[in-house]
Amino acid sequence: MRLAVRRTLTGLPGAGPVLVACSGGADSLALAAATAFVAPRLGRPAGLVTVDHGLQPGSAERAEAVAAWARSAGLDPVEVLPVRVDGRPGGPEAAAREARYEALVAAAHRHHAAGVLLGHTRDDQAETVLLALARGAGPRGLSGMPESRDLDGVSLLRPLLDIPRADTRDACAALGLDPWADPHNADPAYARARVRSDALPALVDALGPGVVANLARTARLLAADNAALAALADAALADVRADGRALSVDGLAGLPAAVRTRVLHTWARELGAAPAALSHSHVAALDALVTDWRGQGPVHLPGGHQVRRQAGHLLP
Repeated sequence: MRLAVRRTLTGLPGAGPVLVACSGGADSLALAAATAFVAPRLGRPAGLVTVDHGLQPGSAERAEAVAAWARSAGLDPVEVLPVRVDGRPGGPEAAAREARYEALVAAAHRHHAAGVLLGHTRDDQAETVLLALARGAGPRGLSGMPESRDLDGVSLLRPLLDIPRADTRDACAALGLDPWADPHNADPAYARARVRSDALPALVDALGPGVVANLARTARLLAADNAALAALADAALADVRADGRALSVDGLAGLPAAVRTRVLHTWARELGAAPAALSHSHVAALDALVTDWRGQGPVHLPGGHQVRRQAGHLLP
């Protein structure tokens, strides 16, 4: 685990600290301990932030306990970040995730952090791929969680995506750390918990222990393919732009389907369609304006936006 953290931190741009996002569970606690060991040896300041979602009794006390441990381990700065989950759109998992990332990004900006380290493991990646398969996701969804991504100018980094979850528990045991077991992770009301407790173990029983690593590798391979297609789509979008915000139908029609649908997805987001609400059906309807034109009316996108075909162009 220390080697994985070292690989992530080596060559990280900027002189600011890295912040470990730590819930107190085995994955993020082991990551925090590894970072506390590695970062000073690389001359990199390292701190910790723990988010209190306020969803369970005693959550504030647990967050303070995590913060106290972090200070004793030499991490600095250390912050407890209370967030409000109620009233946000979407299900409880999505609302908590949105609140958590908002708090992490704000903390990173306050401390001018070079990045925020997240404790997702290889098992988390395999679960993500299975959930994406169940939703009928395309390559973007099946590519899983990236090792790094930019969110509002903050680098979110996942050093442990090649590390089995069992190794984080072993690391905690070796260091004498007592991780917290979040009951939500075993609550069958949540789809990810059901995948973790039932679906993925059933696949391992049926197909062997290599399933988890193979699913994670699939995500890595698809991520590389998706990045290449995204680059082609970015170039194609520039080529098919007409005056203003319109797109040329002829230009779109000449593109391979995999590139064209990515162009339309990116363009719809430019028009203001929220990424979380923009679905495959919306993009398919836009594509039909190009490839299956029968005089149909405008396509309605999330956020009240409309796209129509007129005089050989797609117009917002």
